[in-house]
Amino acid sequence: QLKSDLDKQDGNLKYILTGEGAGNIFIIDENNGKIYVTQKLDREKKPFYTLRAQAINRSTQLPVEPESEFIIKVRDVNDHEPQFLDGPYVATVPEMSPEGTSVTQVTATDGDDPSYGNSARLLYSLIQGQPYFSVEPKTGVIRMASHMDRETKDQYLVIIQAKDMVGQAGAFSATATVTINLSDINDNPPKFQQRLYYMSVSEEAPVGTTVGKVFAEDSDIGENAAMNYFIEEDSSDVFDIITSNETQEGIILLKKRVDYESRRRYSILAKAVNRYIDDRFLKEETFEDKTIVKINVEDADEPPVFTLENYVMEIAEAAVSGSLVGIVTAKDPDKDDCPVRYSIVHGMHLMRLFSINEHNGTIITTQPLDREIASWHNITVTATETRNPEKISEANVYIQVLDINDHAPEFAKYYETYVCENAVSGQV
Repeated sequence: QLKSDLDKQDGNLKYILTGEGAGNIFIIDENNGKIYVTQKLDREKKPFYTLRAQAINRSTQLPVEPESEFIIKVRDVNDHEPQFLDGPYVATVPEMSPEGTSVTQVTATDGDDPSYGNSARLLYSLIQGQPYFSVEPKTGVIRMASHMDRETKDQYLVIIQAKDMVGQAGAFSATATVTINLSDINDNPPKFQQRLYYMSVSEEAPVGTTVGKVFAEDSDIGENAAMNYFIEEDSSDVFDIITSNETQEGIILLKKRVDYESRRRYSILAKAVNRYIDDRFLKEETFEDKTIVKINVEDADEPPVFTLENYVMEIAEAAVSGSLVGIVTAKDPDKDDCPVRYSIVHGMHLMRLFSINEHNGTIITTQPLDREIASWHNITVTATETRNPEKISEANVYIQVLDINDHAPEFAKYYETYVCENAVSGQV
């Protein structure tokens, strides 16, 4: 209500209202100066109105006082709900983080007046997520409330509620969903699937052959699960192991040829070790594991083996046909010791000079040799298994022809000369 000090309440004064909203939002009773609002106001749209008032003499229509300005403030009421504008939220925190570790912060806004009353004063609480997480009531900071293992569960859905009026009766509320992912740390060592592996390799296998694979599981992921494999206690130095970066398997390779007849089984100790180790967990356990690998050597039908790779023999030239040059010997290395058959290769012309007994490997001449024509003869002898003709071995035989005195001296040319008839004795 407006009232002039000069108002005698005799009806001579008239009150007039001008300014923002005058006449439509606000009206004034011109007789008593009472101001009325004609519609609902929204503080969030317009928090105050500036108006001017005048008191006019009805008879003269002149103001009785200077025009005065006043402000009508719209007082706030709790008519807005809190809102999470940035949701839904996604956060990541390392597993096994200590209690109290900050995960993320959620923030709600309220359209009410923060400077008046409690309409915009928010209180945060946890609707879903206990006992793993907690939230600070005033700040909305979400923290770890317990140790959590990613290998048990790697994702949690947390629901946060924001209430205005500091949570008092009649308060409005809103909720936000926070997806919290646990990132991996290296808190698990590798573990072999088996304590004992059995493998086999043929004695025919070349160097580099894959004998088998071992695998150690690691519950971690990424580089925390990366590992290297090693072989321990292999004094024979026959096997090696490499790590497959794609499958994280340990691949056992043949480093040296094996022989069934010499050694039929091997036992090696394989070890898996994490590449990247978190020092925080070293006190609890070592980040490695071991397993035993037993490898059997499989027998294979091997070709005959000569006692020498190269034979050197001698025979005198002009030896009669059928003379003994030497003996080659080959033996089947397999346990059944299959008989072998010998033969000579490398051209038909050699067959006219030498022959070999297919049963005992004795080499003889087939005709006399002449050192002056050829002082060395190189031949190749094969040994073939009688039961499996595909199993063949070769050996080189170098035969030296020894010289004998089988040639009279010969003058290089015919000599003809002259001498005088009166030459003295002793003259050349």
